[in-house]
Amino acid sequence: MSSSTPKKEESKGRRRRSNGGTPDRQSNEGSTPRRQPKGHRTPNRRSNCQQNNQQSPSTVRGTPKKNDFKPFPSYFTSEAVSDGLKRGTLLKGLLRINQRKYEEAFIDSLDGYGDIHIKGMIARNRALHGDEVIVELLPKDQWEVDIEAFEASQDKIEAVSTSMETLTLGGKETCSDETTGGDAACDEDSIKKRLFAGTPIKEAIPEKFFEKFGKVVYISQKNHSRAAGGHLKPPTKTAVDALFSPNDPRIPRMYIPVSECPEGFLDRPDDFAKFLFIARIKDWDSNKALPKGCLQRSLGEAGQIEPETEAILIEHGVDFSEFSDEVLACLPQGENWSIPEDEIAKRRDLRKECIFTIDPATARDLDDALSCKETDDGNFEVGVHIADVSYFIPEKCALDEVASQRATSVYLVQKVIPMLPRLLCEKLCSLNPYQDRLAFSFIWTLTPDGIIENEWCGRTVIRSCVKLSYAHAQDMIEHPDKEFADGELPEISNRYGVEDVKRSVLNLQKIANRLRQKRFEEGALRLDQVKLSFTIDKETGLPSGYSVYQLRDSNRLVEEFMLLANMAAAVRIYQSFPKQALLRRHSEPKQKMIEQLVDMCAEMGLSIDATTAGTIQESLQMYTGEDAYSKARTQILVNLCSKPMQLAKYFCTGLVPDENAYRHYALNVPFYTHFTSPIRRYADIIVHRLLAASVYAAAAPTRDAQVIELQAKHCNERKTASKKVQEMSAEMFLAVYIKECGPLEENGMVMAVLDRSVDVLILSIGVVKRVYCNATEIADKVSYKFSKNGKCPQLNLVWAADEKNAAETKQEVKVFSTVKVILTAGDQDLKFKAILKRPEDI
Repeated sequence: MSSSTPKKEESKGRRRRSNGGTPDRQSNEGSTPRRQPKGHRTPNRRSNCQQNNQQSPSTVRGTPKKNDFKPFPSYFTSEAVSDGLKRGTLLKGLLRINQRKYEEAFIDSLDGYGDIHIKGMIARNRALHGDEVIVELLPKDQWEVDIEAFEASQDKIEAVSTSMETLTLGGKETCSDETTGGDAACDEDSIKKRLFAGTPIKEAIPEKFFEKFGKVVYISQKNHSRAAGGHLKPPTKTAVDALFSPNDPRIPRMYIPVSECPEGFLDRPDDFAKFLFIARIKDWDSNKALPKGCLQRSLGEAGQIEPETEAILIEHGVDFSEFSDEVLACLPQGENWSIPEDEIAKRRDLRKECIFTIDPATARDLDDALSCKETDDGNFEVGVHIADVSYFIPEKCALDEVASQRATSVYLVQKVIPMLPRLLCEKLCSLNPYQDRLAFSFIWTLTPDGIIENEWCGRTVIRSCVKLSYAHAQDMIEHPDKEFADGELPEISNRYGVEDVKRSVLNLQKIANRLRQKRFEEGALRLDQVKLSFTIDKETGLPSGYSVYQLRDSNRLVEEFMLLANMAAAVRIYQSFPKQALLRRHSEPKQKMIEQLVDMCAEMGLSIDATTAGTIQESLQMYTGEDAYSKARTQILVNLCSKPMQLAKYFCTGLVPDENAYRHYALNVPFYTHFTSPIRRYADIIVHRLLAASVYAAAAPTRDAQVIELQAKHCNERKTASKKVQEMSAEMFLAVYIKECGPLEENGMVMAVLDRSVDVLILSIGVVKRVYCNATEIADKVSYKFSKNGKCPQLNLVWAADEKNAAETKQEVKVFSTVKVILTAGDQDLKFKAILKRPEDI
């Protein structure tokens, strides 16, 4: 979560230098000024950390200043792009813009080792966060060397560590001149001689120690909505248009025609300052520093939950409109719709089986159910039954088109934006108890040890006998001999009783435990993140409390069988349609980041083996403990290990010839897909159609690999946007709670140390906040100094004496240090910040 900060983002103290000349202030232009004469003194140079922390003088809020602006380069032609991608001279990737430091952007490198840096607005060339872009690498002499990483690999590190202590980008940093006690410009030639012993720099440094830089030459897909929530400002003296300032600093300001501004705005602009508007980029000419925009509408007063929520949804391209009459006409008509008898005749009838759902108590879209019965030979017949949504959505109908565009339901704190009309989500498709429902089922014969002896897959009709909550199932697992009183459980129908359901749950739990044990023995990795759950006041709509969502055995039981079904579905559709299967792969983590993590942990005395997903899991288990410190440290390690991980992605097998590229890294399985949530994920509907065709219950798929791949990419983009929206919704509600009920004192553990701040994991809520040592609230109470012990950064704080403390207090802060922070309302609407608390008060 972002926080309001007193100054701009600082660098992480990592020392880099360019391979050649010193970059110009507009380094994205690629020009290099003349090097200063040897020994030239610059008395007022800032350190690299300070340089990087300040907003570049050539930009304002991510947009080049008018006086310094140079036209954006023209985009390559589509033919040149196609040719460059084939020859390997161009790269394709999704643009990621640093929210705290919006002049920095990145795409993944093809080798998976590091990122390609896109530095500055000109190099970004009008692309926005999330866009698929084509990038051309800059010449190698404009790349930068990660000096710290290179030094660590050299035997000469001791000999050069003192002289290199402050070396950074191409000599911009000053070096300490201990003989004179002052500052002297870095003598690059001297440093090169000592570090490289006369070897030319290009030949001396392996490429993996370079941080590569590039520039955007083409936008192949505009994934960003080009919409933003923000505030409207009146025209300046020299401008004729109003200025729209987005809340998200990654989105540029835009000019808005005065004719589109609300009535009275020019006369009374201050009256509109508190209102939140939505604007959209309409055009961005290469000769203009700012794009032209169109003002769409006012959302209401800024700082209120509903207007801010609507802005978030619009910014991220979430369709929350009502379903059209054309779409609703695709649904079964009439309130008393029932399954046609001829459809039941085509399916395996499981309506007399003991089938039940386990979901959150408030869930309405029940898309999975379970069954388990013991066979005469001591084995178990286990079923996973998933709502057959594809039955209600023929390909290419209006409903299918809308569902494919929405691609996913979006779960906000206070509501759900459904992918499908509620008639399907909550009624006809939802596996509600006591109702006949269409399903797609996997049924296995499993040994008590979880070994699959037989598998059946096909379309079914089921009737759930009870809707259990996770709490109900957990109660059965924790108290297997308990006799439940009347009313303690929901009504159970279909000839079954409490003991029948409880026996099934307990048998499923035993098998799930064995399946999970086998998965981790075979090298699976699980990185659980803390998830918040809010209690909402029905009258005000404001949060009245929050808690951490607890994953218990009942959650893991359901998850284990959903994983089993997804893996089984992946194998079946790939075997049946090797060129059209929609699978989900998870690539290996970014190698450079994982190496840095391993090295940092080693400096801290922790051994992390990152060879495989399984060895990471084993390493984390080594440091798991029951005491408070061990639990906190495990949370930190999980967060740190999550950072290098790449996102899992849908893809079409017909466009990926190498089967090794299909693997799911975290699960450590060769084939995986999503099958179990078709009510809320469109990818699952595609998989259902493929499965139906594989068992001859439907015609063979007609979509070719290219079409499926396009849909897969869209599902990836929508899933990422949905996740971000959900995170922002939780952050917003937490900020409201802190504003209404705070300040709150919380325990935290340091996850990262920068030159004047630390990233602190707030243990009770699982949120990472940046805590500034120079924050206004404590700036006159504490002094600080940044240093490094090997690779381990630390801040040494000195708290001044005050009325409560007769003497000053020294505090050493490094990774895994425990601290206490005060959570309080931020300086921006619906944001909160964390303030470091004096250690004596802990």
